[in-house]
Amino acid sequence: MARLKNTPRADGRVQSRVYIGTGADGKKKYKYVYAANNKELQEKVTELKTKLGKGIDLLSEHDSLDSWGKRWLKRKTNRVSENWAKALDINYRKLEPLLHMEVTELRRIDLEDVLTDLAAQGYSERVIKAVRDIVSGIMEMCVENRVIEYNPFRAVELPKVRQKPENERRALTSEERRWIEETPHRAQTAAMIMMYAGLRRGELIPLLWSDIDLEKGTISVNKSVEMLDGHPSVKSGGKTEHATRIVYIPQVLINYLKPIAGSRFELVCPSAQGKMLTDSAWKRLWSSYIKDLNLKYADFGSYIVDGKPMERPASKCRPGGVPILIPQFTAHWLRHTFITLMYLSGVDVLTAAEQAGHSDVKITMEIYTHLDAEYKKRTMEKLDYYVEHECRMSVKSPDKSQSSAKIS
Repeated sequence: MARLKNTPRADGRVQSRVYIGTGADGKKKYKYVYAANNKELQEKVTELKTKLGKGIDLLSEHDSLDSWGKRWLKRKTNRVSENWAKALDINYRKLEPLLHMEVTELRRIDLEDVLTDLAAQGYSERVIKAVRDIVSGIMEMCVENRVIEYNPFRAVELPKVRQKPENERRALTSEERRWIEETPHRAQTAAMIMMYAGLRRGELIPLLWSDIDLEKGTISVNKSVEMLDGHPSVKSGGKTEHATRIVYIPQVLINYLKPIAGSRFELVCPSAQGKMLTDSAWKRLWSSYIKDLNLKYADFGSYIVDGKPMERPASKCRPGGVPILIPQFTAHWLRHTFITLMYLSGVDVLTAAEQAGHSDVKITMEIYTHLDAEYKKRTMEKLDYYVEHECRMSVKSPDKSQSSAKIS
């Protein structure tokens, strides 16, 4: 039972010591309350009594978020896979600005600020949601253990994540596809498979030659990787339940793969040492590939240096660097190219969804709908051009002699 005992202070305020329970050391614990006058002090003490009556553990009110976060992680990681546990730990560390704060001090705005910063740093909506769910789970544990009365993060909305411009995920043109088909490079196999089989990067990195059947013309997508601190962590199955699939590949890809099938490494797209590509190794490989394509196909004549058209460099290691003048397409572009090619060849949307490994056919339908509108627009632009140029050229001016005859 809390006891009220008012004591004047030298600064003019009054204080009271309230018994809040017995600590782990067996000693009685008290909480000091300060106020400007007795009425305010009584109100604060009454509020404290109410919390004690509700069973709120005031002995833990100074516990940090990190102290409860570590308990939550320990309980959670015992129930999930090793890979998932690593992912939880990585996202937990993104809460660094809040970890030192007392759980009773945390407010909704504190988490909103952290999530907004993550969005500004370019993190995806999936990652930001994972961070929010982690800290909300920790606060729910605090509620369950009567450290706080309610979870202030339960209704926190996700910030708007910057959407990539449309041209960042466009399909490659026929000319750009030819660049990939005709330019040997260690990344060429990866590009060909993503472009003509639609594999995601996470599905491509662990792909084995034993997953490819060139006689049947299929690729079995049965595992994927997730980058944890930049290193690949393999899990069985695809990114989603529907991502585990058999992809039927076109003859152009079969013809490309046949001469290199069964190379000295089990992995189809390994590092130079035959190991699975890390995130940094992938980025270096892809950057090198773009530079090679740029050196071979870029229109350097249209690039003006010191008032003169630039000559094609002899090497991508040219002093001062070589400007990248071709589109810097990514794995997303190549996968989008695969879906676009299915659309253009008349593959129905259900089959396209299965081949792409979409979790919901609505995703494929949205892409198909967008492509349909895009190609209709292009068709009408062709009509506009024809009417503007071809039709005008075909209309001949009146013959002068005929005009004179009519006048006479």
